[in-house]
Amino acid sequence: MLRQVLHRGLGTSFSRLGHFVASHPVFFASAPVLISILLGASFSRYQVEESVEHLLAPTHSLAKIERNLVDSLFPVNRSKHRLYSDLQTPGRYGRVIITSFRKANMLDQHHTDLILKLHSAVTRIQDGREVYNGHQLGGVTVHSKDRVKSAEAIQLTYYLQAINSLNDMVAEKWESIFCDTVELFQKSNRKVKMYPFTSSSLKEDFQKTSRVSERYLITSLVLVVTLAILCCSMQDCVRSKPWLGLLGLLTVTLATLTAAGIINLTGGKYNSTFLGIPFVMLGHGLYGTFEMLSSWRKTREDQHVKERTAAVFADSMLSFSLTTAMYLVTFGIGASPFTNIEAARIFCCNSCIAIFFNYLYVLSFYGSSLVFTGYIENNYQHSIFCRKVPKPEVLQEKPAWYRFLLTARFSEDTDDSEETNTYESHLLVWFLKRYYCDWITNTYVKPFVVLFYLVYISFALMGYLQVSEGSDLSNIVATATRTIEYTAAQQKYFSNYSPVIGFYIYESIEYWNTSVQEDVLEYTKGFVRISWFESYLNYLRKLNISTGLPKKNFTDMLRNSFLKTPQFAHFSEDIIFSKKYNNEVDVVASRMFLVAKTMETKREELYDLLETLRKLSLTSKVKFIVFNPSFVYMDRYASSVGAPLQNSCISALFLLFFSAFLVADSLINVWLTLTVASVEFGVIGFMTLWKVELDCISVLCLIYGINYTIDNCAPLLSTFVLGKEFTRTKWVKNALEVHGVAILQSYLCYIVGLIPLAAVPSNLTRTLFRCLFLIALVTFFHCFAILPVILTFLPPSKKKRKEKKNPENREEIECVEMVDMDSTRVVDQITTV
Repeated sequence: MLRQVLHRGLGTSFSRLGHFVASHPVFFASAPVLISILLGASFSRYQVEESVEHLLAPTHSLAKIERNLVDSLFPVNRSKHRLYSDLQTPGRYGRVIITSFRKANMLDQHHTDLILKLHSAVTRIQDGREVYNGHQLGGVTVHSKDRVKSAEAIQLTYYLQAINSLNDMVAEKWESIFCDTVELFQKSNRKVKMYPFTSSSLKEDFQKTSRVSERYLITSLVLVVTLAILCCSMQDCVRSKPWLGLLGLLTVTLATLTAAGIINLTGGKYNSTFLGIPFVMLGHGLYGTFEMLSSWRKTREDQHVKERTAAVFADSMLSFSLTTAMYLVTFGIGASPFTNIEAARIFCCNSCIAIFFNYLYVLSFYGSSLVFTGYIENNYQHSIFCRKVPKPEVLQEKPAWYRFLLTARFSEDTDDSEETNTYESHLLVWFLKRYYCDWITNTYVKPFVVLFYLVYISFALMGYLQVSEGSDLSNIVATATRTIEYTAAQQKYFSNYSPVIGFYIYESIEYWNTSVQEDVLEYTKGFVRISWFESYLNYLRKLNISTGLPKKNFTDMLRNSFLKTPQFAHFSEDIIFSKKYNNEVDVVASRMFLVAKTMETKREELYDLLETLRKLSLTSKVKFIVFNPSFVYMDRYASSVGAPLQNSCISALFLLFFSAFLVADSLINVWLTLTVASVEFGVIGFMTLWKVELDCISVLCLIYGINYTIDNCAPLLSTFVLGKEFTRTKWVKNALEVHGVAILQSYLCYIVGLIPLAAVPSNLTRTLFRCLFLIALVTFFHCFAILPVILTFLPPSKKKRKEKKNPENREEIECVEMVDMDSTRVVDQITTV
């Protein structure tokens, strides 16, 4: 009983709101436009987020704490007289991989001379100072264990100073000139292929997606505008609503612009992931406006515009408010501090703001637009040109093209029995009512739909079992970029081993003790393939020939030997000595580097290695940490990237459970939960089969998929569950006829808007397109096939209209009323059967 009372109370409130909007249409139409202009104008000076690590690395990462500890123990000396590498910090650098098209030996005389010429050209760059020139060999063929026969690729690395802001600015300019120099050298040497890469390449290529997407997004906008206008048009020039299709899209645009202005004014920065926000708004906003237009078609034409608007608000705004609340809850959880990926958190925050303003603008701007078009319709004015439509007898004297443009049905030419069918000439209404509803509920079609659903579940399960987590940063950049080309070459020639991992001991241990040396070796021998570690321990053993060597003598010998022995000179920065008050020297920290028995391309093995080493550091006798700059992106990525989706799913289930006490029937939420689970399961499975990994972008799309499914399925399920006194099949048809047109209109506009996104040369937009396309397709499949079939034979049950047992005793009374001049009603005739 409470549910029905609450439901009616909310309906009455929205009815009064609609009447109030219809009474002040000018204000509610102009206020959103002014707000959007004022706030959106600030977006013309938006700032771009420069730090990719800030966006995509987990915010609360243990690797960042480990990096700070490493930097405090072993500060990098970036002076031009000291050697350093990217084993601890990448800093500023320029790299180039040199290989041959014919897999030639890059160590022969011709290629060696060519590489030396390139090196000379790079070192002649005047900006910045050269610090270190490292080289690596890839695609190596060996004669024996320690002799190289040939190499298919060579990598040169140049590290730069970046100790202050001015120095960093010069280094950034050097990187740009470095890439230009390599590309210029490439043009004059066509027999080799060069892949330049710098510390700025990832940032530049990540933001490049926005630039290469501009013309595709404009194409998408033109297509959506065109189709939105067509979907709202019909042959009847009075009842056609083409302007409402355009104004619905304008409503979404104003809300998005307002949100962008607010984010910019509050210090937010733009990044390429924001490209998904317009499509989130498009799916939700357009469906809400099309649903209002569908409700308008159900109102009586002889009512006043204010009464029709009130009826529209009462009929459509309750469900739209609930779905908007679901968007705000799910994206709000994603925008909370629980989200550990900054890019996902910012995206969810912006989406929340845009969806909130979209709701307000649909109530105000689009509601007032509906009022204006209602007055045009009531005055029998043309829906486009707004001129009065002549009567049929006047049109007969006009040319054929004129009659075609001004075709309309007048109320006096329509019988009472035909009054409710005024809008049936709309193509989508006619298609659903005359053909599709009867076809999908046909007894012979149902088995094929059920069989198709079983096939859908089977393929979704197959993909779900193969879900992989994607932490490769090349998945978020434009395709024709240095990052993609360099990454492909690096994985081909230099990924046979894992990244070099730093092994940092941060306590003073008894290095002179042979058992301690054996303990350290025991901790790492399971992971070492190629390293300096064994050489380091062997050197310690050579120093410790006598097991009774005192601590002081050992440390002095260790320090002096590192300074005097050339073959171990590179260890001089790997041990930190400390002098005590009595001039005794102690070793307070040391570091070694190892290469693990795994391949860099197998990310799962690296995750397992990182977690294993950390667990080992907690249980070992020696206090140590492991670190590599790439760990900042890998650390807890698997749990961090899935957390927003997990939290949003939990919040969605909680909201559905809570709202079960508010809606008219709790079965609506039961069916809605099952439908969302089926859609999400299918989307995850099929996106895996379509080579889409579970990364930041796909997770955001899956959060949106929850809401998109509820948007489209909730009105269908509500109409079906609340229907009484007819069969299930009858109510399935009725639900499709009432809400199917709005779903079709929004779906067509959404798909047309997505299609240009598939052509954008970017991995980020490729993931965005595939995920959003699957969400729209699977949801459409559930709305128009699965639910209409399953609901015809599953609860809730419906009661058929019962006939009276004695139809012969039924009385039918026909009354004909006549009204005299004094407006007094008189019964003229009474007939009893």
